[in-house]
Amino acid sequence: MEFTRIAIYFTPPPGAFSEFADAWLGWSAHRGATIAHPQIGGLPQPVTALTERPRKYGFHATLKAPFRLAEGRNLAGLSGALRAFAGARAPAQSAGLRVARIGAFLALVPEGSNAQIDALAAEVVAAFDAFRAPLTEADRARRMASGLSGDQIALLDRWGYPYVMDQFRLHMTLTGPLPDAEGAQVVEALAPQIAPLLPAPFVIDALTLAGEDGSGRFHAIERVALSGEVKTE
Repeated sequence: MEFTRIAIYFTPPPGAFSEFADAWLGWSAHRGATIAHPQIGGLPQPVTALTERPRKYGFHATLKAPFRLAEGRNLAGLSGALRAFAGARAPAQSAGLRVARIGAFLALVPEGSNAQIDALAAEVVAAFDAFRAPLTEADRARRMASGLSGDQIALLDRWGYPYVMDQFRLHMTLTGPLPDAEGAQVVEALAPQIAPLLPAPFVIDALTLAGEDGSGRFHAIERVALSGEVKTE
């Protein structure tokens, strides 16, 4: 399969949590297939409408945002670099996950300290930037249109994405933009369904190389375990 853009994500391992999340969004990046939505009462809109915007990405947390490969770089080289990187890095974790509002949309976010996760994310952004083609003027203009701060513009110009380094906040998107009242309804209906499935602690144990197909849907290319030794004091 030819991919228009590549990303480095965290995706959860196979199990009840990932299966529910795939079904909620209606797309499995690992299977490359559409998944039937769960039946959940009390929602302000059908699940398919609530999840239309994030569906194409599959359930994930972004570590290195989607990018075009730089001239002279290829997927095989990126895969090799990812394996070398993952082999030298230990898993990162927080206490757990919770449903929260991020701006206008809902997502799962870490509970407790994010220090390990933030440090890993920063390393991923920097380690693979040589594989990223420079932003086009159109891409930069599209990002600028969202109303970025001065710090975010500097990060956009350096790393190709504004929400990295000290602007990073790990999240696993659940919905598109929602009014406050509808967002509260979704939390009330969804939280009891997903709460028993949420991992505690929440562990980033692998990095997923993902690619965007011609229709805009993302596919998991490979999931590479973080197998470095855990550092102790």
